[in-house]
Amino acid sequence: MDFLHAFATNSLQFFNLPKHPSYIPPLPNLQKLTTHVSLTHKNMEKLCSPFFPILLSLTISFFPQIILQSHASPDDYIRHPPRNVILTHHQRSESDPQQVHISLAGKDYARVSWITDDETVQSKVEYGKKPGSYNAMAVGENTSYKFFFYSSSKIHHVKIGPLEPGTVYYYRCGGYGPEFSFRTPPPTFPIEFVVLGDLGQTEWTVSTLEHVGSKDYDVFLLPGDLSYADFQQPLWDSFGRLVEPYASSRPWMVTIGNHEIESIPIILPHSFKAYNARWRMPYDDSGSSSNLYYSFQVTGTHVVMLGSYTDFDADSAQYKWLEADLAKVDRKKTPWVVVVLHAPWYNTNTAHQGEGEGMRKSMEKLLYKARVDVVFAGHVHAYERFTRIYDNKADPCGPVYITIGDGGNREGLALKFKEPVSPLSLYRESSFGHGRLKILNETRAHWSWHRNNESNSVMADEAWLESLSTSRECAATVNGPESSPSILNDEL
Repeated sequence: MDFLHAFATNSLQFFNLPKHPSYIPPLPNLQKLTTHVSLTHKNMEKLCSPFFPILLSLTISFFPQIILQSHASPDDYIRHPPRNVILTHHQRSESDPQQVHISLAGKDYARVSWITDDETVQSKVEYGKKPGSYNAMAVGENTSYKFFFYSSSKIHHVKIGPLEPGTVYYYRCGGYGPEFSFRTPPPTFPIEFVVLGDLGQTEWTVSTLEHVGSKDYDVFLLPGDLSYADFQQPLWDSFGRLVEPYASSRPWMVTIGNHEIESIPIILPHSFKAYNARWRMPYDDSGSSSNLYYSFQVTGTHVVMLGSYTDFDADSAQYKWLEADLAKVDRKKTPWVVVVLHAPWYNTNTAHQGEGEGMRKSMEKLLYKARVDVVFAGHVHAYERFTRIYDNKADPCGPVYITIGDGGNREGLALKFKEPVSPLSLYRESSFGHGRLKILNETRAHWSWHRNNESNSVMADEAWLESLSTSRECAATVNGPESSPSILNDEL
């Protein structure tokens, strides 16, 4: 154990990865991991490459796990430990689509992404409003990538539309396999977002997704750390198959976390190779030059997805894009602005302390001037909700900051919070779960956080939010001096 700890510490310094108080877990029982599924011959060859044991040892050692006592939540609730990783295998033919997911792709358009083992399958999607009846078709693009001894299958991306809002569409990918369906977001309020980060593919992930799917919603927001593949590329495939039942039926909008980086200086200098190939987001529709940060409009809401692990200083492309993007938002037509990123700017957990501070110092003023309503983050494997903040002080015109990195990762929960409790932190708890933001109209929204229990989900925290675009105290900067909206007596 001392050797592993020393090795991991030196590795963290070499790769410039953050450290936090923790212990280095032993290597997992690979036989136990594979009891969940029988792998296809093709994936088994990939897993058994000569480099795999080395990569596995390196990457598991790089990402420590926190096992400290909780001071964060009700005494009568027992913290659940991490659960086993689940590998999800491909049960269809080589021509059939797998890992199907939907994303929004500009006004009235969506992008369908999937993978086929058969490289002759066309990148086309047939779709319509009735099951089995396809009166429209779109053709897109495809890609693939190599990662050491791993070669991906054919990755398809097809943009379909124009689509009608609030409508169920039935579709088939590549002319083969099962029919899927998804519903486009509604044309007017209300709209409901599901928000959860640090998802992974464990038994807790399955529990969280089942709770998410037990109640309807419109759009899924994921603030980074998707598959926890960590260089083990077959885990990207397993993750795509695991989330397909959910990601194929509602738009999934994701951004990068540290587990998507997958780079090694000199040896593997290009970051986010798998992420960019597999999870194509609508960056070009928002004027961004990078798939690592972008924005999109949906039902009176402007959502900004930022990249915590790409340049963000005032001279960076991301900073300049964000400044221009926020300046274009007309809050009279788009009363809500939501930001999603990975490393939290505010955090009272002992895990990952200060890791978002550089980005906060660079970009916080832009968000404040734009009167962003809510900022969601992941990274810390716990839940925490703050009051409205600007520059480390309570400010009625600042965003509400929410950390929700509790989707179901393999590393376990971040169980230690700093004491005494900061007056800025209104609720904090180390549990797996998910959040829901239901925007009811131009002025009011309801936020709720749902803790995973063994077999059900319990709402443990909630808050009513008022849009800053309709706050008399804050609206002058947003709407101009002629605006005089009414005041609502909401909590935040």
